[in-house]
Amino acid sequence: MRRHNRDNILETIRMIDEECLDIRTITMGISLMDCADADIDKSCEKIYAKLMNKAKDLVSVARDISREFGIPIINQRISVTPISLLASVSGGDCVKYAKTLDQAGKELGVNFIGGYSALVQKGMTEGDRRLIESIPQALAETDIVCSSVNIGSTKAGINMDAVKIMGQVVKDCAEYTKDNHCFGAAKLVVFCNAVEDNPFMAGAFHGITEPDCVINVGVSGPGVVRNAVKEAGENASMDEIAEIIKKTAFKITRMGQLVGMEASKRLNVPFGIVDLSLAPTPAVGDSVAKILEEIGLEQCGGPGTTACLAMLNDAVKKGGVMASSNVGGLSGAFIPVSEDAGMIEAAEKGVLTIEKLEAMTAVCSVGLDMIIVPGDTTAATLSAIIADEAAIGMINNKTTACRLIPAIGMDEGDHLVFGGLLGEGPVMSLKKTDPSIMINRGGRMPSPIHSLKN
Repeated sequence: MRRHNRDNILETIRMIDEECLDIRTITMGISLMDCADADIDKSCEKIYAKLMNKAKDLVSVARDISREFGIPIINQRISVTPISLLASVSGGDCVKYAKTLDQAGKELGVNFIGGYSALVQKGMTEGDRRLIESIPQALAETDIVCSSVNIGSTKAGINMDAVKIMGQVVKDCAEYTKDNHCFGAAKLVVFCNAVEDNPFMAGAFHGITEPDCVINVGVSGPGVVRNAVKEAGENASMDEIAEIIKKTAFKITRMGQLVGMEASKRLNVPFGIVDLSLAPTPAVGDSVAKILEEIGLEQCGGPGTTACLAMLNDAVKKGGVMASSNVGGLSGAFIPVSEDAGMIEAAEKGVLTIEKLEAMTAVCSVGLDMIIVPGDTTAATLSAIIADEAAIGMINNKTTACRLIPAIGMDEGDHLVFGGLLGEGPVMSLKKTDPSIMINRGGRMPSPIHSLKN
């Protein structure tokens, strides 16, 4: 037993030192429902006080755990109740909420705070509408606030009025921050079937069915999975590769479970979920695309990519579920182009196209993530891409999303650099057709027949 434990410890150390294994984020979800007030200034005061009270030890506890256990914990984040719910009560300028969140988050030392959000899959309240209209200004005038809007679900269908609005909002977010690498658009996600316990940004928010405060952990290890597949060699069958990925995901999830439970105990906050998502970074070797290529593709984006990604995503989920009864969030493989060195390389060579990425989103964790498009892309085209992605999520009863960045002043083939975890990437080409008539129809796309399960 001692030998077994020693081997496990040494293996974990190797994965951390050589294969980019880390706890990507400890995210504290905080309900702000008790901060609603008819006076928006009083509501903001309540929000600030609650955040400073609940999350005062989040960063220091994460650092202590990281130091004591020798496990890198990269980010500490906060997610809050969708702010549109509070805006429906208070009225007033929603940007005040964003600035309050930004101030509190900076003072607490977290790197992002999510929840400047609205859930409008079946319709919009006045609070929803005002918050959505304020998103470009809010993201331009804050640094760490992230926003998300859920415009569809399998149960409700797709709110095409919201889809039309969000195309313009994405465009405006890029325009408002064109002198800062169009960074505003990188902090905005448009969802279908958004989940309430996602610890990853920019899409995190604290769902209304969640407890008052909770700790969710996001684990990531593309480099670990890639190395495990590489060691299996070219003669391993696909079912053997799937089994290797599943066992590797099990080990990664156990580490997340350990950190989450320890953080929960020290912060005296309930432990929520471990999100086992293979979230890549621009670091060499920390790439989902390179896993797919290790499985046997010449390059990510070529024929066979969707099949390999489907197997990878499924094996990751199976391994995670075996390792913890608290697996949740999105859990699977992310494919953000600008954050994945292998995806960037494939896109630059023209092998990975937006059409292929859309097909891949039918079997991955989220969707069209961190896709840089030409700056002159119309709002209608952005809306149409959002609608396509939402349709995949609605029909397949899975979470899909778009994080599109129009690179203002740039054309296909140019390069936009964000830096840090958001990386950089080429401006990808889009089909130059006009979907305006379809988008301007508005209304609601009905839910599919298989949603009728009552």
